[in-house]
Amino acid sequence: MGSAGPPSAPGAEPPQSGTVPHSSFDTANDATAVVAGNGTVVGWTQSAQDLLGYRAAEVVGQPAGFLLATPGDPLRVAGIAERCRAGVGWSGAAAVRRRDGREIDVDLRVSASFHLDGRECFLVSGRDRGPEWTLGQSVVDAFLTSSPIGVAVLSPQLRYVWMNDTLERFGGVPREQRVGRRMSEVLPGLEADAIETLMRKVLDTGVPVIDYEYRGWSWADPHRQRAYSTSFFPLTDGDDTITGVCYMVLDVTDRWKAQQRLALVNDAGVSIGSTLDVMRTAQELADFAVPRFADLVLVDLLEPVASPEEPGPWPATPGFPGAGLPDAGTARPGAGGASSFRPRMRRAGLSSVREGCPEAIVRIGEPVDFEPPPHDFRFLVAGEPVLIPVLDSVRQLWAVEQPARAARIQEFGLHSLIAVPMRARDTVLGVTTFIRSVNLVPFEPDDVLPARELVARAAVCVDNARRYTREHAAALTLQRSLLPHTLPGGMALDVASSYLPADAKDGVGGDWFDVIPLSGARVALVVGDVVGHGISAAATMGRLRTAVHTLADMDLPPDELLAHLDDLVLRLSEEEPEGEASGTTVLGATCLYAVYDPVTQRCTMARAGHPPPVVVSPDGRVSFPELPAGPPLGLGAMPFETAEIELPEGSLIGLYTNGLIEGRDRDVELGMARLGGALSQRGLSLDTLCATVVDQLLPVPQPDDVALLLARTHELSPDHVASWDVPSDPAAVAGVRARTARLLRTWGLEELEMTTELIVSELVTNAVRYATGPIRLRLLRQSVLICEVSDTSSTSPRLRHARTTDEGGRGLFLVAQLTRRWGTRYTPEGKIIWTEQEIPTPAA
Repeated sequence: MGSAGPPSAPGAEPPQSGTVPHSSFDTANDATAVVAGNGTVVGWTQSAQDLLGYRAAEVVGQPAGFLLATPGDPLRVAGIAERCRAGVGWSGAAAVRRRDGREIDVDLRVSASFHLDGRECFLVSGRDRGPEWTLGQSVVDAFLTSSPIGVAVLSPQLRYVWMNDTLERFGGVPREQRVGRRMSEVLPGLEADAIETLMRKVLDTGVPVIDYEYRGWSWADPHRQRAYSTSFFPLTDGDDTITGVCYMVLDVTDRWKAQQRLALVNDAGVSIGSTLDVMRTAQELADFAVPRFADLVLVDLLEPVASPEEPGPWPATPGFPGAGLPDAGTARPGAGGASSFRPRMRRAGLSSVREGCPEAIVRIGEPVDFEPPPHDFRFLVAGEPVLIPVLDSVRQLWAVEQPARAARIQEFGLHSLIAVPMRARDTVLGVTTFIRSVNLVPFEPDDVLPARELVARAAVCVDNARRYTREHAAALTLQRSLLPHTLPGGMALDVASSYLPADAKDGVGGDWFDVIPLSGARVALVVGDVVGHGISAAATMGRLRTAVHTLADMDLPPDELLAHLDDLVLRLSEEEPEGEASGTTVLGATCLYAVYDPVTQRCTMARAGHPPPVVVSPDGRVSFPELPAGPPLGLGAMPFETAEIELPEGSLIGLYTNGLIEGRDRDVELGMARLGGALSQRGLSLDTLCATVVDQLLPVPQPDDVALLLARTHELSPDHVASWDVPSDPAAVAGVRARTARLLRTWGLEELEMTTELIVSELVTNAVRYATGPIRLRLLRQSVLICEVSDTSSTSPRLRHARTTDEGGRGLFLVAQLTRRWGTRYTPEGKIIWTEQEIPTPAA
């Protein structure tokens, strides 16, 4: 019948001595009976029945003497009773008779007297001294004294009647302060009420309660919480009437602490690393550990880790040179060596049980004057966690070297510390420091393992966030470097754009746009979308954008340009190794290519699987031109077709990617309607309108990149355009030159008169000499002076370097030297040779 009482609450008042004499009976119960002061048996246990064979009904109410093999000496019995009434108790050997008549020798113990239901009683315990008890009495006594199980007997009123030494040691409350009093009186502030409720249930039902666990403190160690497992059993008399309750207590603190540490580490996996943000992850570690593990947590990361865009952190290899870290083999104390080196760190996480974290000198985001407990950077690179059970602000160099830190230690009672280096994948990330102050229990060696596990899990999350941030920033930088930095719409278009990358979950994508000046004052507008996200998609976008620029310089019509781009995507896909994901980002790319001519105010377009453009007329009407859809790039199955629309002066055309119109409802038609409504707003500048539309339509969260390109059209007025037909006669060249000179004087471009005459003379002469059919000259004054000569020949002139003995062949060479750029574009009727000259800036 072993049981131990619960430990006492810290600060509980000790009870006063009771009227019941205390018991020195300290053995665990074997065969036990309760004997009244007149010698009558009043309580009988199952263990007594097992030893002697008598049932409770045959013994209770009978004189205890009939159980003895020989009558006891009355004087000796009286002496034993007097000794027990004095509170000393008695033990010795006796011969008893079993129910079957067999005599056995037993070791008897009689407790100090106590009162049960108002009458004097003694607790008598015995054990067989036969062959099964071969151990000597001294060995048995030693075992019972050192038993890890505490035992107590309580009356029906739940008052302590008897307890062993183990229970007294568990609770820290002396035996004399317990006997005769209730648990709730002796141990206030714990689970005494709940335990008494369980014991009443045992008294009422007779059903034992096994392995009830609870938490408590011991007076011997009032600051350290302990765990106990308790079982409760009823005591019965001969009529099976319950006359009391016995309980046993086992200290299971080690098991409970192991479970707590395991739960701590498991919970950390859910709470730490919820985002791919380095600073957020560090703060999650600090918040998680307070207060369940520490009262103050500091997470300090190396500068390259806290700012992932900077060069990478150190490898976790002792003594490596480079990265600003001295070689451990050559570093010298006091000379910039290992012992004097202090890495640059930044506070990334901070949490405290005190509001505002007043214990911390450095706040989040501020640089940290790093001074790890071992005073050596090797602690970060290859060191083990450091445990300082007792912080000494007077003697420890780590605190003394910084007076402000020593003052905080004393002011806030910081008394125990664990510092753990953060490393992941052979990379040094920083250090995490756990400190206790309000929790008066110092860290112990068993706390180092959970601290290490917490930091290890957080370190992997920090490293993942660092790697992701660097890759995301690299992809974003790559993508933005590939997007146009300026949008040269010239005098033909006012242009505005907006680009927003996908959210952090999916990363950078392959949306892109461009504005490309073409010959003849025309401007190309391009928008495209590459399938996928990340650096691969951004790199593919860059390849397509470069290809479009190259094809646009050839002055190909939109349908032919998309056909060439489609062939390019097919070749790129074939070049990719089979099974690699990067190849799939090329197939399925979409593109819309439009060319606007400010002279004719016509816009020619073709698309490859891309949403149609949106057009807002000068009077505010919104439309989506019906363009032939065309397949996405890379399929090579269907041809592309062009469509032409008129865009009067002041029209607005918008090119966009599907991320802008595919909202949370994924209804594309509804998204297009919302886009048209947003673009019809009046009174906004083009840049403001572009930003406003994206803000209104951007889905939250943003699943895809969003690109929007807006252009407002302008007409090239007739007084800036001059054209006339030229007879196919060499003699007509002189008249063309003179007419050109007069036009330039009218436009106020006298400075360009001589060079333009030479250019016109050379181009018209070549057309007369080598082409057939009608010849036409056109001059356009825009941001540049454009000269175009068209003929019906499809043969393109070729620039060559004439030898000194050649009489000709220098014409196009002179043209190339006198112009900013020149080229040839083909038309259904033939070709056009064009040149551009810079218009001189008027003198201030």
